[in-house]
Amino acid sequence: MYEGAPSVHLPALARVIRAKLRDNYRCLYLNSRPMVAGMKSYVAAEGVDVEQEIARGSLVVTSERQYLANGIFNVNGMVLMLEETLQRALGDGYAGLWATGDMSWEMGSEKNLTKLLEYERRLEEFLEAHAEMGGVCQYRTDTLPAEAVRQGRIAHRSLFINETLSILNTEYVHADTRRVASSI
Repeated sequence: MYEGAPSVHLPALARVIRAKLRDNYRCLYLNSRPMVAGMKSYVAAEGVDVEQEIARGSLVVTSERQYLANGIFNVNGMVLMLEETLQRALGDGYAGLWATGDMSWEMGSEKNLTKLLEYERRLEEFLEAHAEMGGVCQYRTDTLPAEAVRQGRIAHRSLFINETLSILNTEYVHADTRRVASSI
């Protein structure tokens, strides 16, 4: 959760990517073309040979959104993409997959809060079932609807503060509890 320019957070994310690459994780960064270019620069500034890591398949930085169907966020497509990417990473000998992306960009032009909550619920379930998967969902609070930010807060077990500190989220509500509450 952050306010202001997303580029402010790239240095901390780049340091996490550097550490995850050293721990033999495949790293996936999803964002717009300008943000991808910025991330590559920050990762390089951390001493990582970005082009070599991309060529090896260790670092995937992309602005492609194959999980959008005609510009509409596809929850199943996104979860499937993460599942397949994790399985390929493990099959290629990596310890796991670490991924990050900005939710306001990932969702496309549609700002469907029901889909966002469903995605976050399914993602949290996926993370619980796959210890070798981790990452950071980025929420720019000054551009997303307040309800989207609220849903993001309750959907995540922990909050990323910086590359050395994540804290337990006191607002977290387990997916089963959210599912029951939304059906009432």
